[in-house]
Amino acid sequence: MTLKSVFTLLAKSTECGARRGVVKTRHGKIQTPVFMPVGTQATVKSVTPENLKELGAQIILGNTYHLFVRPGHRLIEQFGGLHGFMNWDRAILTDSGGYQIFSLKELAKITEEGAAFRSHLDGSKLFLSPEDAVQVQESLGSDIMMCLDTCIPYPAGREETIDSTALTGRWARRCRTAHSRKEQLLFGIVQGGMYPELRRQSAQTMVDIGFDGYAIGGLSVGEPKEMMHEMTEVTVSSLPQDHAVYLMGVGTPEDLVEGVWRGVDMFDCVMPTRNARNGTLFTSAGKMVIKNSRYREDRRPIDESCGCYTCRNYSRAYLRHLFGCREILAYHLNTIHNLHFYVNLMQQIREAIEKDRYAAFRKDFYGRLEGI
Repeated sequence: MTLKSVFTLLAKSTECGARRGVVKTRHGKIQTPVFMPVGTQATVKSVTPENLKELGAQIILGNTYHLFVRPGHRLIEQFGGLHGFMNWDRAILTDSGGYQIFSLKELAKITEEGAAFRSHLDGSKLFLSPEDAVQVQESLGSDIMMCLDTCIPYPAGREETIDSTALTGRWARRCRTAHSRKEQLLFGIVQGGMYPELRRQSAQTMVDIGFDGYAIGGLSVGEPKEMMHEMTEVTVSSLPQDHAVYLMGVGTPEDLVEGVWRGVDMFDCVMPTRNARNGTLFTSAGKMVIKNSRYREDRRPIDESCGCYTCRNYSRAYLRHLFGCREILAYHLNTIHNLHFYVNLMQQIREAIEKDRYAAFRKDFYGRLEGI
């Protein structure tokens, strides 16, 4: 099944797979490559929607599983969906909940019909079928919805991987059939574990069903980086060039640079927000652990080349003090900086692709990583 693509290719590197494009959604156009801050429970932890707009976030991610469990998709629908509920008027992508069910596997049972699981909050019995996953996301009103998939652990045997990948394909077809609100885009998810031929088969299954875009799932689950990059490359090469490609749950700044090199358009990860709350900050020279004693009297900003709100106004010494006291403001200011770093990195990447100098950008990026 062929769908009219919502992705427009604007520029392509002559040196690698990197590309520059636009994804059109009902809440605006998304310039790609793009990083999506994770707002699992209808909030990006420690920051406001206004903060996100100021630092340039184009799209954020919400999670179907968590919002289904609490406060419930029907309640959110009464507020005009996630956009009205959390006061965010830009694009939203919702993950289907497949990864969360995978991570709660001791509480879940996967069958042909769907996933039966117990709430991580109170142990109550719940069920999510592929059709339910689409219905919940339609109620949430997200701009980009994901099919329910089965995430495969690492390592996994070939037979287990074959069976799980086939189930993801059957679930994807059911999601496609259940998709009724066509103004909300639906992406299929490619699985296949760490087996190149199974990745290619899964990609072909998704293309045959036909989706508005395609995601690469089941990576960054404990496999070596080289394997993650190989599976990314295999999968991207098996997907149509006129559709957006989304690498789910990845990752570090280095992972983003490498993913773009191989042709990925969209990324999400909790790393910038989680690391901010743990006192690890990203800079143009590498990671900074703000609790280190060397910053006790340091008057400089986190990164002297950064223009974020935190760097414009606060010193390393003050941020170290806040973090040491476990003041809430520490998490807020650290998160603003880390998200700004990620968003700005993607802006630099887009500019490098437009100028067809991505190889030079990548070399310079690694050359600056010394750590501070």
